[in-house]
Amino acid sequence: MREGSRVARRDVLAFGAAGLVGLSGLSGCLGGVGGTGSGGDSGTSTTADGANRSLADHEAAVGLDAQPSLGPDPFEATATIVAFEDPSCPTCRRFEQNVVPRLQPAIENGTLSFVARSYPVIYPWGKPAVQALEATYARDEDAFWGLYRHYFEEQGTFSTANVLDLTRTWLSANTDLDADAVVADAEAKRYDDAVQSDLDAGDAAGANGITPSLFLFRDGQYRTVVRGSAANYDVIAGTLEL
Repeated sequence: MREGSRVARRDVLAFGAAGLVGLSGLSGCLGGVGGTGSGGDSGTSTTADGANRSLADHEAAVGLDAQPSLGPDPFEATATIVAFEDPSCPTCRRFEQNVVPRLQPAIENGTLSFVARSYPVIYPWGKPAVQALEATYARDEDAFWGLYRHYFEEQGTFSTANVLDLTRTWLSANTDLDADAVVADAEAKRYDDAVQSDLDAGDAAGANGITPSLFLFRDGQYRTVVRGSAANYDVIAGTLEL
């Protein structure tokens, strides 16, 4: 059983609701496939390669039952987003702040399932951050979502040198978890298999080292992948018929 948390799941997607600007003019984040990145301009793309495939059979969904999600069961939802993101990616931050709040009504009414998968390919501090996210998720899913949000909200404050210390401080102040134990697990890479599973799934699915990479499914069938700054609300809502 997971330890308790003071983070409320229903509040997780509420941050950044002000200034809901479109992302069409923003570049995506480009890393190296397999986890080495530079944070450069991705170019952006929306492709429908692999159409007519089911969620259950798609590479993005390998191990999906073990992933944190918001809304209904991803295999039962009318619409599902499998999101490969890096907490260090500026384009992911803009997506989380400007687009995700607009998706919240569909999540809350049971239409949309949002699944988070780690894809740390941009700046180096993203790697220890996702180790901490996995260690947090193993204990409490609500705390995971709170920490996930925190990394994007305070993205500019993190570095490889301080990310785990700042993570410990945030967990101690905002959850009931043993923050020292979470950080110790992150340092030891106790959940590295889970991190690698996400990286492998993203690479196999065609994320191509670009974040965010969003794989969109409607009625259990694959529709398209939206990468980088192409991940704007109108594209997502139109594709998923939200």
